[in-house]
Amino acid sequence: MSDPGAFTALTRGLRVTVRTFYLADKSEPEEGRHIWAYRVRITNEGRETVQLLKRTWHITDAMGRTQHVHGDGVVGEQPVLEPGEAFEYTSGTPLATPSGFMRGQYHMVVSATGEAFDAEIPAFSLDSPYGGVTLN
Repeated sequence: MSDPGAFTALTRGLRVTVRTFYLADKSEPEEGRHIWAYRVRITNEGRETVQLLKRTWHITDAMGRTQHVHGDGVVGEQPVLEPGEAFEYTSGTPLATPSGFMRGQYHMVVSATGEAFDAEIPAFSLDSPYGGVTLN
């Protein structure tokens, strides 16, 4: 996923790339309900096997309200990534405003040593056609 519309962060050889999609067919702007899907690709460009154990998301709407979401794994999985491997998944989020942004961390562990570290999920914009483009 190396396209100019993607957001990317690199932490300890773990590259996290996110691309977002506004879901007009699922959104109800007149009701204050805007839905986005986001596609994440996690690529292990390092030399150690790692496992994603938990995630933390910070989701902020255009009014500055932030929701914190914590949980085990992603989409019901706790993927193990050997060097050179990648894992992709798609998820989504609703907002009451036509724009906002998300950022977060994947809580990882190095398989061989048990060392824990946090991999950055880059901040990415959630912009709908109803709010104009906002620099978040």
